[in-house]
Amino acid sequence: MKLLVTGGAGFIGSNFIRYILDNNKDISVLNLDDLKYGSNPANLYDLEKDSRYSFFKGDISNFTLVTKLIRDRDVVVNFAAETHVDRSISAPEIFLQSNVVGTFTILEALRKVNASARLVHISTDEVYGDILEGSFKESDALRPSSPYSASKAASDVFVLGYARTYGLHASITRCTNNYGPYQFPEKLIPKTIIRASLGLKIPIYGTGKNIRDWIHVEDHCRAVESVMKSGKPGEIYNISSGALKNNLEIVRTILKSLGKDDSSLEFVEDRPGHDQRYSLDSTRLCRELGWKPLHSFEQGISDTVRWYAKNESWWKALADEKTLSATPWKLAW
Repeated sequence: MKLLVTGGAGFIGSNFIRYILDNNKDISVLNLDDLKYGSNPANLYDLEKDSRYSFFKGDISNFTLVTKLIRDRDVVVNFAAETHVDRSISAPEIFLQSNVVGTFTILEALRKVNASARLVHISTDEVYGDILEGSFKESDALRPSSPYSASKAASDVFVLGYARTYGLHASITRCTNNYGPYQFPEKLIPKTIIRASLGLKIPIYGTGKNIRDWIHVEDHCRAVESVMKSGKPGEIYNISSGALKNNLEIVRTILKSLGKDDSSLEFVEDRPGHDQRYSLDSTRLCRELGWKPLHSFEQGISDTVRWYAKNESWWKALADEKTLSATPWKLAW
């Protein structure tokens, strides 16, 4: 099986490529990534000598390039996206180009030169907006709260439209918040680990009571593999672990694992439109495709803290002063 993975030098994409090659001997992967912000070639240096892996630098909005690379692929897994909410508030047009135009370009390339290939489009729980009680199902309405989530919702609608109109074998996954190795330092968990390790203040938006459902990135990768192999065209699959934690709990768990107290906490101005609670119902994925999460939150966080401690050279190359200190959304970029 020949895969084209877009955005494979990012956090989730690189973990997926490593996972899929480690667990499937009959798969080859072509990684298309533009190596801009959020991508890091060092995430996959260990695969450079694997004959099943190859890399091409380029933008998914480049139709000529995407058409060329997609022509002989059996599966396309589209991770490529701008993902940081704060950045979308400061510079929304970048998110429109990457997340909407980029997805449209992939769909058009498939339609014109390789309509038989499978597409797994990686989306987010943020397209639903927040939910104060219960959990969102795949059939629930989309209510995005930021330019980032609006751009992902728009790309999802394009995928569903192309599956229905042109008969593309396209599926969508919507996952909750990920954590694990190789996550960019500006995200909550690695940022907290790094700042705590350096003895710096840990910024908390608002009251810190915003709740997210956290999943280890390897469990997410396993879910994407299940959809890639057995997912139905035109269907959406929620991915969640049920580990509902507020931001303050997350930070305190990390501080405790590092032997530190709450004295480093610093509450800062909340971001505009900050969703209060995310929660997804992943019953369909579990029932139809036989998936279930394997990592408990406690063990996953402990493993993640140890990974960052052992890979200081990796994060030091990315975690410059601006990334670490620019926390309030209006000061970030």
